[in-house]
Amino acid sequence: MTANDFKRWRRRGVAKLYVNPKVKKGHINPELQGHFSEHLGRCIYEGIFVGENSDIPNVNGMRKDVVEALKEIKIPVLRWPGGCFADEYHWKDGIGPKEGRKKMINTHWGGVVEDNSFGTHEFMELCRQLGCKTYINGNVGSGTVQEMSEWVEYMTFKGVSPMADMRARNGHEEPWVVDYFGVGNENWGCGGNMRPEYYGDLYRRYQTYVRGYDGAHPIAKICCGPNSDDYDWTKKVLATCFDHGNGFMNGLSLHYYTVPNNWEHKGSATGFDKEEWYATMDKTMYMETLIKRHSAIMDQYDPEKKIGMIIDEWGTWYDVEEGTNPGFLYQQNSVRDALVAGINLNLFNKNCDRVKMANIAQMVNVLQSVLLTEGNKMVKTPTWHVFNLYKVHQDNELVESILLGNSKVGTEKHQAQKITESVSADQNGKIYVTLTNASLDEEEDMTLTFAESKVKSAVAQIVTGKMDAHNTFKAPNKVVGEAFDVKACKDGVDFLLPPRSVVKLEIALK
Repeated sequence: MTANDFKRWRRRGVAKLYVNPKVKKGHINPELQGHFSEHLGRCIYEGIFVGENSDIPNVNGMRKDVVEALKEIKIPVLRWPGGCFADEYHWKDGIGPKEGRKKMINTHWGGVVEDNSFGTHEFMELCRQLGCKTYINGNVGSGTVQEMSEWVEYMTFKGVSPMADMRARNGHEEPWVVDYFGVGNENWGCGGNMRPEYYGDLYRRYQTYVRGYDGAHPIAKICCGPNSDDYDWTKKVLATCFDHGNGFMNGLSLHYYTVPNNWEHKGSATGFDKEEWYATMDKTMYMETLIKRHSAIMDQYDPEKKIGMIIDEWGTWYDVEEGTNPGFLYQQNSVRDALVAGINLNLFNKNCDRVKMANIAQMVNVLQSVLLTEGNKMVKTPTWHVFNLYKVHQDNELVESILLGNSKVGTEKHQAQKITESVSADQNGKIYVTLTNASLDEEEDMTLTFAESKVKSAVAQIVTGKMDAHNTFKAPNKVVGEAFDVKACKDGVDFLLPPRSVVKLEIALK
């Protein structure tokens, strides 16, 4: 170690990241950056769908600005229609001429009228415009096996049948592709308050009728998994589904929200203090514990990891913005949310051997959304800018990375890992490194070293700002992705990682 090296190591906040591009640890599915849209507040209506006759520029009712912004971050898959709404949604109410569709009260979310003007055809049109995969969530809580079976037939059967004929009469002769189908949602709670053994038996029954018709695209079946750390649910559902040696499933869901304080007083999306910042960092990093512990249970039944962990609801949950409908779950989105997004996306990448999809909640105007709209205005949130950085990981190979010198930051009550990271390689051998620094005030002196490789070039981008900095309709670019200086040398890459930051490096090796 040289004298200069010694001085650097004596300084507070020095970390080394060793990367071995030759050791592949798993494939990073694009679906790890998936999204979730529910009939909740202004997510779909006003946020995505404004109708063909709206003054807001649209294509077949879908907002052009929203679709273009989502395409920019390469949205890979979209989950719909819920959420809690899924288990009270009856799909036949949302097809046919709009003037004849049934109206209902959305009792879960805000007590407003749901006019069903956005239904199956509209969702499939949205996914067509986005170029993304489809994830349909079926109704187990208040729906029948026949209803679910007929929905699958309506969407995917090519041939002569009552449902295929109905689809053609409603203007779409050719079947659609359903990539993923969730058999119920949160059936331990709003989806029916079921016991795990009871739901396990229902899953076995209902999934039987999620048929893969001859010539149709295969449908991956998602079983309703646990709420947060309910390990008993995971054990008993899997035991019930596997008691004859066949689980009939392709994925098991997991829901976990980052709530800074508690469910009664969650905390504000802006104007929070240091304690709440670190509480948020601490609690969002609990996701790693959940992945490891639920995965260990899944390993008992599925040691080859053929069943994916599907984290189809995750993100921050704060008190709603003052003056908004409490049932609409509308909240602002700050640099704190950018850190939450970066931390979780790194965790998903690092656990891609088991985690096969993740869907942030929710896409527009609800919870940790990537976009906010108000009339004809739209703003990209700090979370959108993080997804824009991380899209380079999609379909890459996770490579071995070892972080040394990491420390914990926080308060006496809440502490979290200072740095998180993940590293991937694309088909051309280019390396992508994403890092987060959860500290409020400490930079990190970083050195990246590559095994048996020399660095040819390195460029970087950063998302950072004051801890509650956020974008508004009057100031939409307060927090954005910006160029970031790094120093490439033959032995690696050196840079100072600022506090409250998410960074992406793109590295070419010799």
